[in-house]
Amino acid sequence: MKCHLFLLHCLLLTCHQLCVWCFPKGCFASPQLTVFCTNRRDPTFPRGFPEDIKGLHLFENGISSISVEDLSGLGQLELLDLSQNSISELPAQVFHLLVQLRNLDLSGNKIEEITNGTFTGLRWLERLYLFNNHIKTIQAGAFDGLHHLLELKLYNNQFVVLPTLHMPSLLLLDICYTPTLYLRDPSFHMYNLETLNLTRVNLSTLDEKALMNLENLHTLDISYSHLNRIPLSLRTMEGLVTLVLAGNPLIGELKEEDFKGLRRLQKLDISKMNLKTLPEGLFKCLPKLEVLIAAGNPFNCICSLVWFPMWLQNGKVDLQKPEETRCHFPPLNARKILSQVDHHDFGCPTTTTQVTTTIQTSTTKKVPTIRVPPTQPPVGSSTIKEHSPVAEFLPITPFQSVTTSPEVRICPQSICLNGGTCQLDSMGQIECTCRRGFSGLYCENDETPVVVSTPSLEKEAAITAGHTTSTSIEVNLHHYVQVRPNLKGIRLTYRNLSGPDKRPMQLSIPASYPQYTLRGLCANSTYYICASPLGESESKDSCCMEAQTAVSRYPSPVTQTKKAPETTMVVSVLAAVLVAIVAMAVTFYCLRKKRAKGHPDLGADPMELEGVKTCMESEALPKKAPEISNGHNGLEFEVPLMQKHGHINNNVSGLKSSYF
Repeated sequence: MKCHLFLLHCLLLTCHQLCVWCFPKGCFASPQLTVFCTNRRDPTFPRGFPEDIKGLHLFENGISSISVEDLSGLGQLELLDLSQNSISELPAQVFHLLVQLRNLDLSGNKIEEITNGTFTGLRWLERLYLFNNHIKTIQAGAFDGLHHLLELKLYNNQFVVLPTLHMPSLLLLDICYTPTLYLRDPSFHMYNLETLNLTRVNLSTLDEKALMNLENLHTLDISYSHLNRIPLSLRTMEGLVTLVLAGNPLIGELKEEDFKGLRRLQKLDISKMNLKTLPEGLFKCLPKLEVLIAAGNPFNCICSLVWFPMWLQNGKVDLQKPEETRCHFPPLNARKILSQVDHHDFGCPTTTTQVTTTIQTSTTKKVPTIRVPPTQPPVGSSTIKEHSPVAEFLPITPFQSVTTSPEVRICPQSICLNGGTCQLDSMGQIECTCRRGFSGLYCENDETPVVVSTPSLEKEAAITAGHTTSTSIEVNLHHYVQVRPNLKGIRLTYRNLSGPDKRPMQLSIPASYPQYTLRGLCANSTYYICASPLGESESKDSCCMEAQTAVSRYPSPVTQTKKAPETTMVVSVLAAVLVAIVAMAVTFYCLRKKRAKGHPDLGADPMELEGVKTCMESEALPKKAPEISNGHNGLEFEVPLMQKHGHINNNVSGLKSSYF
């Protein structure tokens, strides 16, 4: 009898967890106090949620407006996803009751204006997504008070002026695909900013002072932005690791002083810049350069560029997209892969050789000095047009004349890859006949299926650490995902072994991520990082590693999560928490003894910070529309807080991992 009374008391206290009728129609909850509302086509905001839920997902619900009353009673909410609805207006102080909110996703709506009072009260907000809206106006103080914001994404909108941003904690700012934007002097006051994306922003009138105060910047993308010169402010960004200049043909030829001061640069993208040559010594001031992309340029493969393939062979730089980095001139080298052009094909003048012959006559006579060719002319070039670029570099022996004849077009050597055969079609155009298993214009695509042997699965399944900074660690998950084809999601657990707080932090990410960057970490600290299948025990099929962040050159590193002042009351309520735990344990014990039916498992834990909703094991969740794809330069955009992507990767088919 006592057991029944105690059970009834516990059920009354926790009805919001144990009763399905506590949630509005069309909504269901996971065991982690996260509510999903799906398949709703109601323009009104649903009501009737328990007061202690932590996450609320209302994407694609057809909601047209929100009010302060809609959010009343949700003061414990930490994640709110209102993306891809029809919201056109945000009333002033509409979110001021959500004092614990950390993640707010308003992407994919019809919002036109952000006022000074829109985000009032969100003092602990860490991630704010406003991309893919119709924003035309952002008032000067719209983001004031968001002192703990780590990520701000405003891309693909229509605003003209970006107000001066005073955000000391911001790590990522994405305002790409905003061709109407004009950056004022100065626009940024964010000394901790690590990533700035200005792709397809018109920077033809860029003020040099607009990019000041960004000494801690690690990644800068200013591709396809109508630049007519290399910004001088780049020389002050000593910590820059990745620089993308692709798609700016108005800059002209590059000079060695353009990259002066970038001694930490590891990746440089200068593709599609209409470059015809690269001056020797261009990369001398980049001692840590590891990756270079120079595809899509009309290079003149003549003697002035002969140093480049030799530098690639002797150095440690990886030239990406080599099959797209080809010669354009002269005709002898046209369409050849630049890194594979032979030294003698660059047409450099040969060393003059003195030839002396003694003739047995009454006197000794010297034969005049002549130029001796080191090798025979290339096949098919015995008849060369007079005054052609090739004929200019070929030696001429005495009594030899150059005759003119109609130009005969032949297939350039080595233009077809992987054993392909070059031939001319009926129009005189070059085409490659590929061997079985290869395809493409130059037979560059290998379609042979890759077979993974079982003995090496354990080695390939490990996770590794990639690029690290003082506040971030890149986790490589490619092999971990590759050997698990049925993986629905990855639970990433990490904790700081060097700090006083060693409690683990958990993130849930899609299985389509081969790379993931942990941001907002402590500098000069060792982190223990583990990956395990989402929805299963962490000890089952998990891989772990240790990685260390770099020493920070700047004060006050930003932490991943901020604790509210209310957490100082933990000690005073510890006894109450212990009593609640015991009560819940007895409750479930009694339920099991009575063979009561519990709630079904509604899915795995969604992202606690970023909330990727398609990592859930429930297949009933709808997919969110993909974000704009940036396929031109390999630096692409991140997914919303909660979204399923077919292929999110890092420099695989021109995509890149998300920042969360």
